Amino acid sequence: MLIKTRGLIFRATKYGDSSLILEVFTEAKGIRKYIVSGVRKARSQTPASLVQPMNLVDLVAYEREGKDLTRLKEVRPAHVYTQIPFDVFRGTIGLFMLEVARNAIRESEENPALFDFLYAAFEFLDTTTGPVTHLHHHFMLELTAHLGFLPSGIWTDATPLFDLKTGQFTGGHPGHPEYIDETRAALMFRLLHANRDELPEITSTRAERTGLLNDLLRFYQYHIEGMREVNSFKILKEVMG
Repeated sequence: MLIKTRGLIFRATKYGDSSLILEVFTEAKGIRKYIVSGVRKARSQTPASLVQPMNLVDLVAYEREGKDLTRLKEVRPAHVYTQIPFDVFRGTIGLFMLEVARNAIRESEENPALFDFLYAAFEFLDTTTGPVTHLHHHFMLELTAHLGFLPSGIWTDATPLFDLKTGQFTGGHPGHPEYIDETRAALMFRLLHANRDELPEITSTRAERTGLLNDLLRFYQYHIEGMREVNSFKILKEVMG
């Protein structure tokens, strides 16, 4: 049968002489893999630029129960990026967000709330005219709610640390080195309870932002079994510098 769905392209891999295998997080079916034929030919009806990782697309796909790999019948842009391709900082943040999502999400079933969150996050990264300095931190914190390990507790003078293992703000030293210190824990708490539109009002140093990203990646590794290293973090640190 045919299904129509929106999708976020996670990955594109060469297949044969002219085709690609796309790994897509879809609104209708979670993570799916599709073959898109002839896309690497000079006169392809589906240009390769349309099926690049991070693109938001509308798909018409063949769906067969029990099949992990089917074909795409049609693919169209759902949102055409106007800033991300031309802004190195936004583009690098987008690639980081995409790799975090790709490494963390294992959904092979419908999860419309998670899809709406991802779609809105990448659309916002592209369309906002304000600074995006904290958007990737905020993205990682919001994603934890969908993945089941949202940080708990509150940051106060009495609970100024964040325990990465237990996932909560705490007072005394947790007795192990896997925690976030007072300054970065305070920044994390502000970001956790801010809306996207409020992010430009939050201030931090470059060292605090880089340190908190590293903390959040460690947090993910503690709470997602088999969470792979996010390679784009190295590139992002260079761009942030």
